[in-house]
Amino acid sequence: MSHPDIATIGIKSPNNQHKPKPSPNPTHFSASSCCQITLNISIHLFFMFMQVKTNNKPLSCPECASKEIKKHSISKTKLQVIQRYFCKNCRKTFTLKPAESKGKSYPLQLILQSLSLYSLGNSQADISEILSKKFEIRIPQKTISNWTKEFKQTTTFSRLRREAKSEFSPENIIESYELLHNNLNYKYQIHNFKLNYLTNNNEKLQRLKIYLEKIPTSDFPHHIFKPNYNTEQKLDRSSQVKFETLNINPLRKQNLANKLCQLALNLARTNRERHQAVQDFFITNDSTTIATEIPVYLTHDDLLYFNANNFSLNPEVFKTPVTGHIDILQIRNNLIHILDYKPEASRINPTHQLTVYALALASRTKLPLTSFKAAWFDESNYYEFFPLHSVFIKKEK
Repeated sequence: MSHPDIATIGIKSPNNQHKPKPSPNPTHFSASSCCQITLNISIHLFFMFMQVKTNNKPLSCPECASKEIKKHSISKTKLQVIQRYFCKNCRKTFTLKPAESKGKSYPLQLILQSLSLYSLGNSQADISEILSKKFEIRIPQKTISNWTKEFKQTTTFSRLRREAKSEFSPENIIESYELLHNNLNYKYQIHNFKLNYLTNNNEKLQRLKIYLEKIPTSDFPHHIFKPNYNTEQKLDRSSQVKFETLNINPLRKQNLANKLCQLALNLARTNRERHQAVQDFFITNDSTTIATEIPVYLTHDDLLYFNANNFSLNPEVFKTPVTGHIDILQIRNNLIHILDYKPEASRINPTHQLTVYALALASRTKLPLTSFKAAWFDESNYYEFFPLHSVFIKKEK
């Protein structure tokens, strides 16, 4: 859940005739009003690009880890204003410049915006022109080319970019909709090329595609996401549901999601903008994210079905329907991956929430729970598990 960041690349929802007709009710959602790829700019945003960001983390000295620090001086270059800090403990000065931007003449945020524009299918000449108009900075095409080569191991959509360009323009490769659910705005996005490419000739994954394409239409039950929805009991949010699960040990590891997250957080000016920055960067630049902010719901009948099939779920514990929004949805190795960005991921354990997401999406798509993996992550840690293992009781032979 978040509002569109003014630093985010605007993406229009194309009027594709083969798609289901969107709902005319603006209380459910409204398509993005952008008419072309834009980099919206304000004086405040331009100043942000000229500064090195700290991602709002508590400041500490990189030498001694002391938090007894203060602002010391400002270094100015042609394109950046860099704040230096002084540590009262070890008496050394330092900057908080991200490692990826060291040795760069241009601000990291500008580099990341260029990478996103390239992933959307813009040519290097177009990117140079777009940035020149918006920021009054003329970036040579050779420099943009060097950036795309440097980051290609992280921005893996570059492997699919040529094929995607032949099917979609930069304006319609990603569809974006604003969903008004529970009186909050959710930016639901679908990557058209990846959705087609990763579900092609796979009956199981085609069911997922059908569900995702149904969401921005009048056929989707947006009304159950309203706080005044007429139910016998107040509905539950998936992030608030507590129920007994089986003992599982999520696998802790590091993968590409951590690297993408680390880069994406440089595009968030405030803590509130982190989720949107991460979602936008993933869906635009990786090769597996097919959608973000996906609404899902779990009904009483769904719970009765699971309970009757040896799942350790008591339908009476839940206030149904249970609703939620999945941060990031990926397809990898023929499995559907449900990802949730959690700042300071090592300090929490949202297995209940992610299990509900998986149960809900399995119910809506009529897919077995074995088709799903779930994980929560930040820029440093990635915790992964099979939702099935947390709720299914194996029958004794």
